Amino acid sequence: MLFPRIFLFLLGFTVITSGAERPNILLIFTDDQGINDVGCYGSEIPTPNIDRIGAEGIQFRNFYSASSICTPSRFGLLTGRNPIRSQDQLLSALMFMSDEHKGYSIKSHETTIAEVLRDKGAYDTALIGKWHLGHGDESMLPHHRGFNTFIGHTGGCIDFFTMTYGIIPDWYHQSEVVSENGYATELITEEAIAFISRRNHKRTEPFFLYLAYNAPHFGKGYSPSDEAPVNLMQPQAAELKRVDFIEDKIRREFAAMTVSLDDGIGRVLDCLEEHKLKENTLVIFLTDHGGDPTYGGSNLPLRGDKATLFEGGLRVPCLMRWPAGIKGGQESSAVLTSLDLFPGFCQLADITLPNNWPLDGLSFIPYLNGMSEATVTREFLWQTGSHAELGRKSWLAYRAGDMKYLNSPQDGEFLFNLANDPNEKKNLKEQKPELFEKMKQAALDGVAVMRESAVAP
Repeated sequence: MLFPRIFLFLLGFTVITSGAERPNILLIFTDDQGINDVGCYGSEIPTPNIDRIGAEGIQFRNFYSASSICTPSRFGLLTGRNPIRSQDQLLSALMFMSDEHKGYSIKSHETTIAEVLRDKGAYDTALIGKWHLGHGDESMLPHHRGFNTFIGHTGGCIDFFTMTYGIIPDWYHQSEVVSENGYATELITEEAIAFISRRNHKRTEPFFLYLAYNAPHFGKGYSPSDEAPVNLMQPQAAELKRVDFIEDKIRREFAAMTVSLDDGIGRVLDCLEEHKLKENTLVIFLTDHGGDPTYGGSNLPLRGDKATLFEGGLRVPCLMRWPAGIKGGQESSAVLTSLDLFPGFCQLADITLPNNWPLDGLSFIPYLNGMSEATVTREFLWQTGSHAELGRKSWLAYRAGDMKYLNSPQDGEFLFNLANDPNEKKNLKEQKPELFEKMKQAALDGVAVMRESAVAP
């Protein structure tokens, strides 16, 4: 069959280098930051600290998120499974104050990479920053999903100065809601530095730190006159001055929040070096999906934005550094996805999973030092959920090799050849009707197969 209908990989793993010391893993995951919002990808926004991760390691040019929306992108990242497989169909953003989403979360049987690294690999695991995979009940918090340490917020966004969702407190230390003042980006940075510094003196096992910044996503302020939360860009004055060359007001505010983020990442990288952890720490910088131009993000020259399944919503900046295992100064055009991180981390940790463990990714490790992108022909499937509260409808996309099928609720159906048309300007639907129908059917079959597995065991 030209297009396989099963999107399931059953994987066993061996360690990357026999006898090698297992690396620490620092996974930096930013929010609503598009391909054109990082300096080394061509942005006018200066991000020297983010850029040096790639300069000292590898920069990926064709890296995809598991989704173009916050919650499902995080589900895919942490479980290694397509969000379509999630029991609660986490295909839209969980809304913090919505009755519609109460009780929805990543479930206990939907195993996270943190659980595997902690329980099978004896890693010290921590999440600092944004969770967005369940709220409203203590049992849904990250320390019940594999993280020894959780400091951060559970909703999709918070007020950067009060750490509240509007006026509802949403800043946790484990299961305790605490009052914090400051600036969210800086608080997240300080907590990451404290975690690295504290454990470096007291613990010997490697660590997995999921550093999930909420920047440069907009903040969630509060309008007393409306008695309702409101979306606000929340830069600090000092950073606004640093990007005053940007004329557009919203873009300038977004840029100010981005340079603050970059400062924080630089401080965390310096902390690794200070504690002599740089050499054997794999640092990954990745964003959750494309940017939202309404709030200053940019995905140019790619077509589409956050919450769409055009390339601009899905293709994201990804940089990796690991001096002990990656030669610096590399670029790769390999087509990879955030679903590949779970099996790759297992390989690094020398963890062998059962043969029936279902994953939708392949280990990224072979691509760190020159494996050809042509070695494996990849297939990817994406679906977003309808979301009345945000005015969104469901999208569907499927990529096999260089070809991509796309069903947009606003614009209709498309067939693109991404090798020749990476910015998706030419619809081949009418020129290649047989190929179009095969791609469409493969997408529909893939969704059906995945939904069959979206149940509790």
